[in-house]
Formats: sequence, C-alpha cells, structure tokens
Amino acid sequence: MAPSTRLRTSALRRTLALVGPHLAGQRLLLIGGVGLLLLEVAFRVLEPWPTKLVVDAVTRSLGADLPGAGPTASVQLLVALALATISIIGMRAACNFGATVLFALGGSRVATVLRARVFEHVQTLSRGYHGSSRSGDLVQRLVTDVGRLQDVAITAGMPLLANVVTLVAMLGVLTWIDPVMALVALLAVLVFATFSRRSTPAITSAARRTRRSEGDLASIAQETLGGMTHVQAYGMEADRARHFGGSNQKSLKDGVRAKRLAAGLERRTDVLVGISTAAVLFLGGTRVLQGAMTPGDLVIVLTYLKTAMKPLRDLAKYTGRIARATASGERVADLLDVRPEIVSPPEPVEPWAVSGELSLSAVDLAYEPGVPVLSGLDLTVRPGEHLAVVGPSGSGKSTVAALVLRLLDPDAGSVRLDGVDLREVDLAWLRSQVALVQQEAVLLSGTVEDNIRQGRPDATDREVQEAARRARVREFTDYLPDGLQTPVTERGSNLSGGQRQRISLARAFLRDAPVLVLDEPTTGLDPDNVVLVTEAIADLARSRTCLVITHDAATARRAERVVVVEDGRVTWEGDPLDAPLERVLDESGAPVAAPVAAGSAS
Repeated sequence: MAPSTRLRTSALRRTLALVGPHLAGQRLLLIGGVGLLLLEVAFRVLEPWPTKLVVDAVTRSLGADLPGAGPTASVQLLVALALATISIIGMRAACNFGATVLFALGGSRVATVLRARVFEHVQTLSRGYHGSSRSGDLVQRLVTDVGRLQDVAITAGMPLLANVVTLVAMLGVLTWIDPVMALVALLAVLVFATFSRRSTPAITSAARRTRRSEGDLASIAQETLGGMTHVQAYGMEADRARHFGGSNQKSLKDGVRAKRLAAGLERRTDVLVGISTAAVLFLGGTRVLQGAMTPGDLVIVLTYLKTAMKPLRDLAKYTGRIARATASGERVADLLDVRPEIVSPPEPVEPWAVSGELSLSAVDLAYEPGVPVLSGLDLTVRPGEHLAVVGPSGSGKSTVAALVLRLLDPDAGSVRLDGVDLREVDLAWLRSQVALVQQEAVLLSGTVEDNIRQGRPDATDREVQEAARRARVREFTDYLPDGLQTPVTERGSNLSGGQRQRISLARAFLRDAPVLVLDEPTTGLDPDNVVLVTEAIADLARSRTCLVITHDAATARRAERVVVVEDGRVTWEGDPLDAPLERVLDESGAPVAAPVAAGSAS
C-alpha cells in the first residue's frame, strides 16, 4: 500500500473511531434516516418508469412494432402515468427531506456531545501543556474542527452510502433491461473510483495544511485582540497587520489548493458523465434500431444514466468533504490523545478535616530538561501560619504556589498537606481545600455575583453578599445601578484592577478553605486599592494557613515568617523584621518600604 493511501486510511479510521462511540446515542435518528434514504432510492429507481411506459405506448399507437407486449396510448393511461409520476417524485422529495432533517439533527447532536467531551478533556490537561499550546488553535479545534466531524459519518457519510446503494440498484435494473448499457455505466463507475483513489489523499493533505494554517491565524488574532492595549500603546498595529496578513495569505493559498483539488475531482466527474451519456446515446440508439430495445427502454436507460451520474457527482463532492473533515478529525484526535499529567490516584486517601500544614521536602522541578526551577527546596508552613515567600524574579516563588494546588508535580521530592502526599489525594477535593488569589484576577463573563459564586456554587445569596461585604466589593457595587448583578465583560475589562482583585478576594472568602494562597495580590494596584485589598486579606487570612508570594516588602513584613527563595532554594527564613528584604527585593527591582511594627502581622 502506498504511503498516501496508508495516511488516508489511518486518518479516516481515527476519525471514525472518534465519532463512532457517539453515534449509538443517535441510533433512532440514524435508523430513521437510513430507512428514508432507502425509500428515496426505491422511488428514484421507479421514477423513470412512467415515462418509459408513455413513450412505448405512444410509439405503439403510431404503428411501430416493438418487442414485447404492452398497452397503447389512451387518455386514461396518460393521466394515470402522470399522476404516478407526481406521486413518485413527491414521495421521493418527502423521503429526501426527512432523511436530511434526521441526519442533520443526528450530526448536530453528535458534534455537540463530542465538543463537550473535547472541552472537558482540555480542562484536564496540565499547566505545562497549556503553557506550550496556542489558545487560538485550541479554540479552532474545539469549535470548527469538531463541527466538521459530522460530515464524516452523518451529513456526508450517510448520503455517500445512499448514493452507493442507488448506483448498485440502478446497475441491477440496467443489467435486467440491457447488459450492454449496464456495462457502460459500470465502466463509468470504475473510472470514477480511479479518479477518487488518486485525488482523495491529496485533498486530505491539503485540507490538513489548511486547518493548521487556520489554527495559526486564530492564534494570531486572539493574541493580538487580547493584548490590544499593548498593541495600540506601542503603535504595533501595522506590524500585527503584516503578521496576520502573512498567515492569512498562507491560509488562503492552502485553502485554495484544497478547494481546487476537490473541484478538479468534481469536474473530471462531469467530463466522465458527458462521455458516458454520449456512449449510451450511440449504443442505445443502435440497439433500438436493431430491435433489441424499445424507445422507452432507451429513455429509461438514459434517465438511469443521468440519475446514476448524479450520485457520481455527489460522490465526488462528498469525497472532498469527507477528506476535509478527516483532516479536522485528525486534529481533534491528536488533542484527545494528549493524556493529563495531573490526575487523581485510583484509590485516593479518604478526606479529612484539614488543619493546614504544608510541607515541601527536597523538591526538584524543571520545566525543561537541564533548566531547574526548584532544586532541593525544603519549606514548611505550620497550621494557621501566615508565611511570606519572597525572592528575585524567576527564583521559583510562583512555582511553589502551583505545587500547593497540584497544578504541577515535582520531579523529585514531595509536597504534603497535613503530612499526606498530594499525589495520594483526590484532585478535586484537594483543590476545594485551597483558595487562590492571583496577581491578575481572573473574571469570566457574567455578573459580579456569578464571579463571586465560583468560589462555592451552592452558596446562599446571603453568604455571597457577606463575602462581597468582607472583600470590600460592596463599597463599589452599592453605587452601581445593578449592584452585584452588574455585568462583567470579557476578562473584567469594565472594572478597575482593584475592583477585579476585590471580587477575587470575595471568591476566596466564599470558598472558606483552610489554606489560602496569595500570588502577588497587591502588585499593580494604586495606593487606595492596596489599602482596601490589604485590609480584606488580613480579614481573609485570619485563622487559616496563608502562603503569600510577594515582591512587596510591606506585604512581606505583615507575615509571621518570611522565607527567601533564590535559585530554586530556600536561602533564608525567619522573623520579617530581620529578613534581608532590601537586598533581595532591590535585586528584583521591587520597591522596599521601611520596616513596620511586628504587631501589624495577621
């Protein structure tokens, strides 16, 4: 088998394996659709027979001697055959409509279920995968590529099967009428099969490149639109337009090639249809003159040939669609083949009442081989302790926060909660015991209340309002017309940084987890918001274990203990008043505030 054929077969097999399990749930729709398609085939086979009977009857009435017995023309016969034609065409159209609707509904449902499966899978993939993948390309696979998969088994696959059945049925009837005419039609089918076999791998390959180019294009667009403030501030519009234009031209070139190959197959099929029709006209006319066929037989042969050639044209069209859908299927299958690196153990430790002790023992971690981020790091946070982790940029501080949430697993060593290795704990339960507040508050589209409620979806309205009050959210929502029902636009762009951070803190209040992780919670805020956020943090951190990652000396000095991390190791730990913050934070470029009284720790 040629490499291109193996590639095509493998790609189609992967795509069918991807779609197949989801077809079972649409069994009734598919069975109904197939039944209607078979009825349509039957009506399509019957459709030319009234015309044949009319032609033969009229020919006999004109005195011609035709082989075989048959009626002569009469008004009653003509009316009956006209009504039969209308009935057959009407029933065929109704069956086609019903099959189209059922297949479209089944295909849409399969795509919906598969899209949900892919989305859920993407959410389980590790931080490392998402860090190395382009979100625009992932969105393209999730939305567009999944949508095209229904072409393989439903909207193109089933009609393709129906066309094959139609061809077989018509070839059978043609063989019964005149084997020579059937042989002409069969030769046309075999020539088409040769065209298709040669063209399909090239169409699939071109479609694969097109989908990859479109994924690149989506990534560039999403990256640019997401950083529009930066783009406009630095006057990068022309540069981004050139970047987008280059990828756009590549996508255009790849797309045109794929469509040109598919159109070439369809046009070659048109030429084949013309040649076949000419051959039947010549041979059929000769057979009628020889008395081997009636004029009605020639009409029915020509009609069958025309009808049979439509499935050939459709086969060419559907072959191209399936080839393009197969390329999309490969991209989705590649995504689903990525296994989550962070998963719950088969038999997790039973949940317990968490006291909040965190310990990292001899932890090594590298994002890339030979480039360690943490090297033998040892760190312990006592239950209820407020610990600040400081250090230069790139020293591994935020990696510590990711380890506590088990967004990452160490290459060596262990991370423990109350003495239990996090890898032995159910992942969802573990994360329910930790509240995270990031430097960039992540808000999703919805309302302010919706975003707060993400901390605990089953919370009561009163609990949500109390969390909003304690996080100082009410201090700005009370002045808005819709209060907590104020809409939040994409990424919270209609709110200030301080307002977004307070909503994030309200989410943590509502979660009420025994462990709190704060990753640069006041960085980038104006002085007024720093005061409000700091007050809310002091309230939130009370009576729970609090791990603060910070570049801010004032925030560090409010902790009970400070740990300095440099080059992936703990180089100092102790009382905040004795911490070498001036040296460490000066090296990182962060401002250093004057020491504060120890009594300010919370």
